[in-house]
Amino acid sequence: MEDKTNLTVSKAPEIMSDHSTEPSNSAANLAETLEQPGIEHKNTEPKAGEHKDAAPHAAPTSNPAQQRQRAIHLAQAVRHELQKAVIGQDAVIDDVLTALIGGGHVLLEGVPGLGKTLLVRALARCFGGEFARIQFTPDLMPSDVTGHAVYDMQTEQFKLRKGPLFTHLLLADEINRAPAKTQAALLEAMQERQVTLEGRALPVPQPFMVLATQNPIEQEGTYPLPEAELDRFMLKLRMDYPQAEQELDMVRQVTRSTRSDMLDVQPLRTLMQAKDVQALQRIASDLPVDEQVLDYAVRLARATRTWPGLTLGAGPRASIALVRGGRARALLRGGEFVVPDDIKGCALAVLRHRVRLSPELDIEGMSVDQVLKQLLDQVPAPRQ
Repeated sequence: MEDKTNLTVSKAPEIMSDHSTEPSNSAANLAETLEQPGIEHKNTEPKAGEHKDAAPHAAPTSNPAQQRQRAIHLAQAVRHELQKAVIGQDAVIDDVLTALIGGGHVLLEGVPGLGKTLLVRALARCFGGEFARIQFTPDLMPSDVTGHAVYDMQTEQFKLRKGPLFTHLLLADEINRAPAKTQAALLEAMQERQVTLEGRALPVPQPFMVLATQNPIEQEGTYPLPEAELDRFMLKLRMDYPQAEQELDMVRQVTRSTRSDMLDVQPLRTLMQAKDVQALQRIASDLPVDEQVLDYAVRLARATRTWPGLTLGAGPRASIALVRGGRARALLRGGEFVVPDDIKGCALAVLRHRVRLSPELDIEGMSVDQVLKQLLDQVPAPRQ
């Protein structure tokens, strides 16, 4: 029997991508601003014996504002680009960007044909990092997601072949079509940003974001996601049918396209790289949050645990996600600090998959969103 402790890690298999690898033409390369004169960034202290050059560090007081403005312009440019491909889903686009900036994962739910996969492909097109797609099916195995050890006859050693999970943006398409053991293959990577293969902990690339789509649970051939996995998604978004004018515009554009019944994401520009996303996340995490706003986020999450009609409340991850989401929304709207409306604006998406409706209200036809809206109306927000 060969000793499996003698392992080498092979490169990840080729990943199908919907975008080219050409560098971005965008004028707002946020990561580069961290290296520009006057911008604070890590490892800026000179080595021993070296003299600090006064010119590169001139006017440090305006640096945070300049950096934040560049981040705001980049985030808004990406939003505008996504709206070209995904018509009639502006709120969902903002929520996906909220999760991206907040460093979280997204679960997209909606009936077939609303553009869930299109939205993820459009985001991948605007993003210059690695993108992989996994089509979840009932026979998909966990090793198909994470990778596995294979024996190399030439070297007489076992090699770890990384799965598609080792990427920046991962599209888990129709995630509820696979059984729980396959869905659970994402748990470690989503929370700890690493994957354990054959006893070795391998980090996933940063930034790392899972965008999972699913059809409503009421449809046949689906498996409910485990509670532990649902809690790891920062946001659960529901895509609804577009308005009449928006659907008319969509039909007009699609029927002019040569690509059958889908909108083309190829014309979209690549606006950001992996370093740009990490810079956006750092800038958002530095936005100030008043102690009263922080208390408001915690009170919202705690209220779900004792609210009439809810048999299961949200845990501490919900409080953390509310603050992270509030900071991301503040950056998207161009704010300098987080206000209560930023927290309230992402509360439904943060809480709806972390609570459970009581059987009595379920029989009466009430939905989780209706109960949560009542909660948001009755929990007082701090006055500005």
